[in-house]
Amino acid sequence: MSGKATLGAEAAARGCPLRRRVGNARSKSERKFADDTEKNRYLSASDAPRDGELPEEADGKRKGNTQPADKGNTRKRYEKPMSFTKINHYEKEYADTHHDTALNVSEGVGDQPIVSPYFTRRRKRALSTDEYVEGILAGNITTLSQAITLVESANPAHYAQAQEIIERCLPHAGHSVRIGITGVPGAGKSTFIEAIGNMVTSLGHRLAVLAIDPSSERSGGSILGDKTRMESISSNPDVFIRPSPSAGSLGGVARKTRETVILCEAAGFDTIFIETVGVGQSETAVHSMVDLFMLLQISGAGDELQGIKRGIMEMADLVVITKADGENIRKAELAKAQISNALHLFPEPESGCRPQVFTCSAVDGSGLSEIWKEVGDFIACTRRNGFFTSNRRRQNKYWMYETINEALRNSFYRDPDIEAALPDFERKVLGDRLSSFVAARKLLDRYFGDIRREK
Repeated sequence: MSGKATLGAEAAARGCPLRRRVGNARSKSERKFADDTEKNRYLSASDAPRDGELPEEADGKRKGNTQPADKGNTRKRYEKPMSFTKINHYEKEYADTHHDTALNVSEGVGDQPIVSPYFTRRRKRALSTDEYVEGILAGNITTLSQAITLVESANPAHYAQAQEIIERCLPHAGHSVRIGITGVPGAGKSTFIEAIGNMVTSLGHRLAVLAIDPSSERSGGSILGDKTRMESISSNPDVFIRPSPSAGSLGGVARKTRETVILCEAAGFDTIFIETVGVGQSETAVHSMVDLFMLLQISGAGDELQGIKRGIMEMADLVVITKADGENIRKAELAKAQISNALHLFPEPESGCRPQVFTCSAVDGSGLSEIWKEVGDFIACTRRNGFFTSNRRRQNKYWMYETINEALRNSFYRDPDIEAALPDFERKVLGDRLSSFVAARKLLDRYFGDIRREK
């Protein structure tokens, strides 16, 4: 007898239809599961397995039970096929008890915590004043950055240590050339600094770039993206770039830029670039902390009428027309002539050196060497006539008064009595029950009255 006939006879003896076998590769458990599924497709709904009860075999016997089933009910059991719900129930029950089938799905891995439960935050040990000073004098960039952060901190607990660090670094400062760079937005200040910075370091200088980024009046945040623009010099070991937010400080510089310059000089940087926020003709504070004030202009930004205006133009020691390349060369030369005529309307500067106008391109590097040569000539000129030294002494006097003003302002707003009274005065001013001038006078009288009583 052929194999197919033998299978048919065996299937007829078991009371189930003939199934076609596909190959001999299926395992014993797979064949058993397929046979059981085929048999129970024809079980009636009344014969569905109950909880805790095994399903009936197709020959009318229950597993583990040797009693024969009633043959009269055999035909009745095949009259009504099992619904799909019952079939799915049986298949799931079979998969739960037979873990070697493909229908058994593991539960998988649950959601993991974002932060490892074994992570413990270690607080970084605060450096002492001696460690700060030793690291700065050794030229450690990491320690210098941490010291600048400490100086810029608004936490009153950091003020005393920051002032002590500055005091101890002051004898090692003052040996650099401080250059302020400003200009209208879009004049290419960061690109110019990157181009000329590579040339300065190639001449053996160490360069520190203090980039001041404007702070938002709404959120108070800053992008601090100037370092990203200076990609080629950010990896230079002889260049230190420190972006700082203006934090509402006027004059184009940050609140602690002056102190940062002292720390950079103590760390061994002999050339300091201070890039201002670039807001226009009101950037005058940077002029009070640099030896040379450089103004970057673009073609078409003004004419001889700029010479009549008193502001940033009359404080410039050097004017540079940027982006003088390609089709813009002719326009840049025209702007150079116009600004040169405008500068002649000013009286002779106190430094004794007439400001010069140059054109350059940060893309192809044209004009950069001439600009740096003029910087050296200007510094040499001011050193010969004594303006370099007198200017720095005058700047020290200016920042003494600025420090007094800042200390008084901080003392006023941090006074407990003033902090408690300010909200009430604000409500009265907003409600037009008190003028702003009277409110300010009452608050100042209260503040100075407390000081007199303490004496």
